[in-house]
Amino acid sequence: MTTPLPQPDLDYLQRVLLEMLAIPSPTGFTDTIVRYVAERLEELGIPFELTRRGTIRATLKGRQSSPDRAVSAHLDTIGAAVRAIKDNGRLSLAPVGCWSSRFAEGSRVSLFTDTGVIRGSVLPLMASGHAFNTAVDELPVSWDHVELRLDAYCATRADCDSLGIGIGDFVAFDPLPEFTESGHISARHLDDKAGVAALLTALKAIVESGVQPLIDCHPLFTITEEIGSGAAAALPWDVSEFVGIDIAPVAPGQHSNEHAVSVAMQDSGGPYDYHLSRHLLNLATTHELPVRRDLFRYYFSDAHSAATAGHDSRMALLAFGCDATHGYERTHIDSLAALSRLLGAYLLSPPVFASDAQPASGSLDRFSRQLEHETQMESDTRVPTVDSLIGQRTPAD
Repeated sequence: MTTPLPQPDLDYLQRVLLEMLAIPSPTGFTDTIVRYVAERLEELGIPFELTRRGTIRATLKGRQSSPDRAVSAHLDTIGAAVRAIKDNGRLSLAPVGCWSSRFAEGSRVSLFTDTGVIRGSVLPLMASGHAFNTAVDELPVSWDHVELRLDAYCATRADCDSLGIGIGDFVAFDPLPEFTESGHISARHLDDKAGVAALLTALKAIVESGVQPLIDCHPLFTITEEIGSGAAAALPWDVSEFVGIDIAPVAPGQHSNEHAVSVAMQDSGGPYDYHLSRHLLNLATTHELPVRRDLFRYYFSDAHSAATAGHDSRMALLAFGCDATHGYERTHIDSLAALSRLLGAYLLSPPVFASDAQPASGSLDRFSRQLEHETQMESDTRVPTVDSLIGQRTPAD
């Protein structure tokens, strides 16, 4: 009989998601969102520590301390920075994170100077149909062909200087969240604030249930995933299993769905761990959660950054289904609920291999198996036996 899972509080999930969306947090400008999530952990009674720059490393104590496991969601989002101040008082932008200027055009934004906030709009260089007619449609799509128009008296470079605008000032794009009666959630920056909300909700359900995990679990909240470093230096413990939490693109050629949770089998960094990925899939099946397997071609994650940094942990990736990723994103409460439930099931499950508590071994006795040799060899293109090859050899002249 399957042990019932602690049920996630979906009202809590939506509330903390909406509150996080209201906090601008492009990579490099994350102090406020870090403080917000740290306060939520304090409310839940989950101890944590902060790295110098603000990565949150928490601990949900288990019945035993080894092998540890970790799960990670990132607090930073895509955004932009001031690249140049033009003679006409407009600002050139450089992207923070990897995303297309196509999704930036027409956006309302906040520019953060060293002393204050100025509102504005990101526009194509030809922004008036009445002035440029069809030439507007001929502009290339690139960051060199958009500019920031500020809502301030700002017609010259000197005007910008007087406003305290400087190169490198951060630009945050309005999230424009909408939660509809159909259960759809549309907003910028669901990547990865929706994943953070699902993780916090899973932690809340576990804490309130009074059920103690079998092993120590470390929820991580990183601040540089969008620029690639993410969880690279976030694991001070001997973590045997690491699950990243991120966004699953719903698009032609993908298998992810807005009403399901995805287990990513591979991304741009290569395949994820065979055993840990199947452990997650089995948990989803056991608890009757809607799950999809997918492969992401143009994608990195916290799990990838930890693997690249050389951590000897089994890595896997869970993701909520989302349409128009890194644009005006949309998911559904079904996907976030399934993600939160699966995270809860995972955090309460036994380790994939208890023997992983010992990171290295000189014996094959406890080493994992994928498929037995006989099963692997059941194909139409069999390898001939060594004996058959030896019998066919002819002596050299």
